Amino acid sequence: MDNIQAIRGTKDILPSEVIYWQHLEKTASKILEKANYLEIRTPIFEQTPLFERGIGEATDVVGKEMYTFTDRGDRSITLRPEGTAGVVRSYIQHKLSAGGGIDRLWYSGAMFRYERPQAGRQRQFHQIGLELLGSRAARADVEVIVIATDILKALGLKNLSLQLNSVGSKEDRQTYRQALVEYFTPYKNDLDTDSQDRLTRNPLRILDSKDQKTQEIAKNAPNILDFLQDDSRSHFDKVCSLLTDLGILYELNPRLVRGLDYYTHTAFEIISEDLGAQATVCGGGRYDGLVTQLGGVETPAIGWAMGMERLILLLEQLQPLKPQSPDIYFVSRGEKAENQALVMAQNLRQHGFKVELDLSGSNFAKQFKRGDRSGAKICLVLGDSEVETGIIQVKYLENAEQKTVSQDQLLEILSLSL
Repeated sequence: MDNIQAIRGTKDILPSEVIYWQHLEKTASKILEKANYLEIRTPIFEQTPLFERGIGEATDVVGKEMYTFTDRGDRSITLRPEGTAGVVRSYIQHKLSAGGGIDRLWYSGAMFRYERPQAGRQRQFHQIGLELLGSRAARADVEVIVIATDILKALGLKNLSLQLNSVGSKEDRQTYRQALVEYFTPYKNDLDTDSQDRLTRNPLRILDSKDQKTQEIAKNAPNILDFLQDDSRSHFDKVCSLLTDLGILYELNPRLVRGLDYYTHTAFEIISEDLGAQATVCGGGRYDGLVTQLGGVETPAIGWAMGMERLILLLEQLQPLKPQSPDIYFVSRGEKAENQALVMAQNLRQHGFKVELDLSGSNFAKQFKRGDRSGAKICLVLGDSEVETGIIQVKYLENAEQKTVSQDQLLEILSLSL
């Protein structure tokens, strides 16, 4: 019988890699906490209509990439392909807007899309994201962008650029949509197959095509910034001005439209020059109509998500991280000693020490070798003779110094040494 392997597009995160994930999660959560964002945890699967209505049936995510199945209750269920729709559903269901203020939420977890697996992109992938609900102010747009840049800077990432655009209001986009249809129609036969399909369903997505010939055609397409009405233009100008006041550099990118239908006004991506073709490490924007679209009261909102796999690739390039070594490696030999070592190790852990207890039962020489490899500073040695006399051997692995102490003195000795 063949060994069962992980499913294509999924990946085991091994202990040597988990340290990068923990570093990323701790760094992000500290910065989000300082800005008073509260963590929310939503289900990993939802009713399919949530994503069809929220993301848009004309998007690639809904049309091609969702993991959808019928459950035993004959309901259509989908593994979440992104985080925003679930957060908004929860926001509406639990009436989080009842207080009338601004809600700052963040999340992390696994998402699922049926895509071709490649470096930094899996079918089960992970995101950290935030949502700010309840403010139309340009300051809200800038706040979430600043938090994203703070997280990336705190991680030590370099060679990043902020790409910025406005996709305007629903009315702006409708006018722009028609202009795109008129521009691309004469080139229809020269567009890639996906873009030909998008021409009638979602022409803005043609601007996001990765096909080289389509990109060449799109270079001279109408610029969405030329279609913004006064209110939309004023909002975007304010966002740009505030970013400048904060010293945050950005590049205007009128081809940046993002892949989901719910975006309005500000859209942005943070790009890494160190990731090749899959360069986006953070993407987001404003979605003022989504809460209403999903059945809630009118609520302006903005958010972003970071792809954790891509960030891990960058972190691994920066510097190797190693799992934290134990403070103490505890070796023992003999039935009485092994039993007492178990009790003593647990007591030391309760006093705040990180202790690895050798459970092999092998001779002292082999246990000492494992202790040397563990990276611990101190090796505690207990045999049956030590149990009888109430002593224990303390071996300092950095300089090979060793001394015998009373078991009653052990906590005091360790507190002074570690």
